[in-house]
Amino acid sequence: MQIINDPSHMQKTAESLRLKHQLIAVVMTMGALHEGHLSLLKIARENAGTVILTIFVNPRQFGPDEDFHRYPRPFEKDAAMAKAAGVDYLFAPDVESMYTEGFQTQVNTGDIANRFEGEKRPGHFNGMATVVLKLLMISKAHLAIFGEKDAQQLAVIKRMVRDFNLGTTIIEAPVVRNEDGLATSSRNIYLSSQERQQATVLYQGILRAKELVAQGMTETEKILEEVAAVIGSAPDATIDYTGIVDADTFAETDILHPNAHHRLLLAVRVGSTRLIDNSILEPFEQSAAKDT
Repeated sequence: MQIINDPSHMQKTAESLRLKHQLIAVVMTMGALHEGHLSLLKIARENAGTVILTIFVNPRQFGPDEDFHRYPRPFEKDAAMAKAAGVDYLFAPDVESMYTEGFQTQVNTGDIANRFEGEKRPGHFNGMATVVLKLLMISKAHLAIFGEKDAQQLAVIKRMVRDFNLGTTIIEAPVVRNEDGLATSSRNIYLSSQERQQATVLYQGILRAKELVAQGMTETEKILEEVAAVIGSAPDATIDYTGIVDADTFAETDILHPNAHHRLLLAVRVGSTRLIDNSILEPFEQSAAKDT
């Protein structure tokens, strides 16, 4: 595995690989690698001859009161995990090389990004999309693998790739969960042991929503009330938002419609740690049809 810090060096290396007809896959992370990241790397390895892993804690997607400065940065551990996972190139630039003096251009994300995470974290998606665009241009990747855990982020990236005709194929990877259902996240390390146990209410809320939908409930307000009750059972859990949306547009919906794709969105603070999760919900008629 080769570690590259300079964007120009990485870009020239990627251009050389393309000239040699190498299929390139990229996995973008902010480090603090966990099983979820490793699952993305496994998909990359299965689909491409060359795998690039990027590690960059992007300041432009953090708000002024968020955890940029305390975000975990265990680089040596990450590098060892990347090598063991079969990564060919680890691209780990610093902030100054990614945002050179006078840098002023950014992606202006649209309607998909204005709700939920975009509303709660102003400027987050513009900063995220800007760095993703830069990393796609630097890595010259044919394929990019992103996890469904950050579902709204994934929708914004897919829209950007289409709108800008980038030609990169986006591969969606399912949420990776611990045995108790908690979605893997670099921020899980912030949780105390008591908070870690309480954090399972996010997945319990998802299971409750799926149960209600399987029973035939289609009114999203009632489903969200039940989900909120489950999450509220944890004394240190505070709901930031819940919502049920069209899975492609992220527009909220009042009723689950057959043959439409809906997604339950959750953002919950457990103690001082903010966690997000989501799941696809299918109306009863659609679920039943699959079982016959």
